[in-house]
Amino acid sequence: MSIQKYKALLKTVECGSFTEAAKVLDYSQSGISRMINDLENDWGISLLKRNHYGVSLTSDGLKVFPNIVSICAEYDRLKAKIDELHGLDTGFIRIGTFSSAATHWLPNIIKIFQTKYPNIEYELLIGDYTEIEEWVLNGRVDCGFTMLPVSPEIESQFVERDRLLVILPKDHPLAEAEKFPIKNICDGPFILLKKGGRAEVTQIFNKYKIKPQIRFETLDDYAVMSMVECGLGISVLPELILKRAPYNIVVKELDVPAYRSIGLIFKDQKSLPLAVKRFIEYIKYRNGD
Repeated sequence: MSIQKYKALLKTVECGSFTEAAKVLDYSQSGISRMINDLENDWGISLLKRNHYGVSLTSDGLKVFPNIVSICAEYDRLKAKIDELHGLDTGFIRIGTFSSAATHWLPNIIKIFQTKYPNIEYELLIGDYTEIEEWVLNGRVDCGFTMLPVSPEIESQFVERDRLLVILPKDHPLAEAEKFPIKNICDGPFILLKKGGRAEVTQIFNKYKIKPQIRFETLDDYAVMSMVECGLGISVLPELILKRAPYNIVVKELDVPAYRSIGLIFKDQKSLPLAVKRFIEYIKYRNGD
């Protein structure tokens, strides 16, 4: 992991900005900042001066920066040789994922990762949360995107939070409300999206002691939206599912914080193929961990 931190410092100095370095390296700004803070804490020195105009090296930073440049250059040469020996240019990554991530989110991640490793091939398996965990445990996939938490037998790293939003028919009495009161979820029929025995809304309902009148249960995102459009009830769905929703429905925030946590899971990172390790590292720092 140290080399990623060295590269973050190198690119931040070259760009004069955390924001620009994050764009070039395709990490979050907080990820770049955290890596540099780690270096400063590890070494016990201040590396960068931060001001309204950007960042620049401190006097201590100036002394160590030539070594950083040298290490990064040497590492790139070493990595190219190791990748060649391991055949990374023809690697293969098997990923388990749920449908909304596969449709609206994962393609862009793979697109950017592919610019660094253009010859790696991918296999995507679409399933529910339970299936994805099983695939990781039995080796069917190398890694998977799913809702956290997961089985203690599985390693995981947090990726992002996805808001939970209420969807209503156009003629619902609260269609014009600024936010939907969570207590009103119990007022009428509720349509539950449930995948592999797990529902995203379970935690939020338990937290606020909500017991909706569940009239329908389904595994299909679009079936939920279609039934809501027809006035058969209301539902709560993750924001990721609702992107480009082709239905005439109203989408509202809840009046309480509500989200699902999405994570990347894998069984044993040490034993994974090199291409998969690189993919996991990319996801980790892309999201600021």
